[in-house]
Amino acid sequence: MSTEASIKDLPKVDTALKGQLEGFSPDKLKKTDTAEKSTLPTKEDVEQEKQHTELLENISHFRSDKLKRTSTSEKIVLPTSQDVEAEKQAKAHLEAVEGFNSANLKHANTQEKIVLPAKEDIETERTHQSIFQGVTGFDKASMRHAETQEKIALPAKEDIETEKTHQSIFQGVTAFDKSQMRHAETEEKVALPAKEDIDAEKGHQALREGIEGFNPSALKKTETLEKCKLPTKEEIEQEKKA
Repeated sequence: MSTEASIKDLPKVDTALKGQLEGFSPDKLKKTDTAEKSTLPTKEDVEQEKQHTELLENISHFRSDKLKRTSTSEKIVLPTSQDVEAEKQAKAHLEAVEGFNSANLKHANTQEKIVLPAKEDIETERTHQSIFQGVTGFDKASMRHAETQEKIALPAKEDIETEKTHQSIFQGVTAFDKSQMRHAETEEKVALPAKEDIDAEKGHQALREGIEGFNPSALKKTETLEKCKLPTKEEIEQEKKA
């Protein structure tokens, strides 16, 4: 029972496809040659590989015994007179805040003032109140019956003329015959640049060539001197007193 059930569950193959598979002959296949392509590196890739190789060789053959010993000197920058004065003022403010005595404060009574409305505000409020009372207390029984007449406004003479003109234009566009059109040649005019534009372009080109062709080896070497300003005698005396 299990064998028959498993055969029935198998997928069925189309008859035409089954015939093609059974009649397939490998002799009918054509021989093809496979060409393997090897992509050569570019000039930039070769240069990068050379630089990388030289860098690795320099690192691997580096000799630490050729290094020279250097001593590091630590420079202490003294504060300026402005810094000393600012520090003194900040310290004085801090001491004044910390030593503040709240018992020296005087007692004060807070008075709450009520702002009365102006004359214009009172009149506006009265008008608004009277309108509201008139709307809420309105008696609908006092209203009279009125008949509404619907009037059809005929168009004026100018509107009729405008509509006629619009209709004639629309008919002329829809019934237009393209065969009556004449052939026309289009001439493209090239506007030459002005003398000022040419001079500006020449100056820009010369500036660009000067920047691109600049030789940094022509620069002269300069040495930077670091000057340390020593405090004056008065600043030292002020620092000792502080």
